[in-house]
Amino acid sequence: MDHRGPVGVKDVAAAAGVSVGTVSNVLNRPDRVTDATRERVHQAIDSLGFVRNEAARQLRAGLSNCVGLIVLNATNPFFNDVATGAEECAAEHGVAVLVGNSAEQPDREDAYLTLFEQQRVRGVLLSPIGDAGPHLERLAQHGIAGVVVDRDIATGAHSSVSVDDVAGGTLAARHLIALGHRRIAYVAGPACLRQVTDRLDGVRREAAHHGGIDVELVEAANLDIAAGVHCGQAILDRPRAQWPTALFAGNDLIALGLLKALLARGVRVPDDMALVGYDDIAFAEGAAIPLTSVAQPRHEIGRRAMELLLAAGEEERPQPQRVVLQPHLVVRRSSDPHAPLL
Repeated sequence: MDHRGPVGVKDVAAAAGVSVGTVSNVLNRPDRVTDATRERVHQAIDSLGFVRNEAARQLRAGLSNCVGLIVLNATNPFFNDVATGAEECAAEHGVAVLVGNSAEQPDREDAYLTLFEQQRVRGVLLSPIGDAGPHLERLAQHGIAGVVVDRDIATGAHSSVSVDDVAGGTLAARHLIALGHRRIAYVAGPACLRQVTDRLDGVRREAAHHGGIDVELVEAANLDIAAGVHCGQAILDRPRAQWPTALFAGNDLIALGLLKALLARGVRVPDDMALVGYDDIAFAEGAAIPLTSVAQPRHEIGRRAMELLLAAGEEERPQPQRVVLQPHLVVRRSSDPHAPLL
């Protein structure tokens, strides 16, 4: 046969001496076809070099073999690790992951949701800026499953995978208080982020438990290194008597910015000021002074969220599931002078 264009199902059917419907059954419902017929069709597929148009098949079925993932900040290694965990799980199920970066901007978040709806993705993993409920309800109206990532949905109305950030804040405060600190500044990102406020709640609860602990909130404009540098400089511009003795950062990027500001001013870490971050990204251990950090199971967050999403896509009426993972503290030299420098 002379094929001057892509080989189609009709060509396979003609070569195998069967109907187009039989070829479709071999590809999609092989249990309905005899062994001999299946073998004949597969021989025709191999000889003609037929390649199935998977995208077209999925569109006809109203499905996609892709899922969307919208992260708060793609420059933060934490979200790269979450995405890796999600992608590894998706790959095991033959599903591709499309990643969108909202960059903490609601308009960009909305644009990615619209794009994923238009692409008819199988589902969306969302690390939301604000209230995730309206977004998930909007997806559900289009028949698209949704799971919230790195945010707890305590109402149980939607599926979510998160880390207990109140517990994380408690771990950081307990560690600093045990080291003798009584003036702690929590340098956080935007208050609209639930993770930020939960970590502060944990710090305040632990401080109240001990009594006599001063907890100050320093709000950073963003969750990045530049914001940490800016906040660090502002703190150090005060009279020394007004300095906190310890800093707890809303994430490791802010902590690295704080560390940069402290070292630039000749502040000894941790002797003059202790520092604790959050997330335990790879850069934390490799910092000029290894960074104590509250570690989150980043890969597991992504993997568990993807498992929930793919399972929901297989159910007619999936039941929301709430998964809350636990953090742990990794102590390094930035807070404890007795911890190894390397």
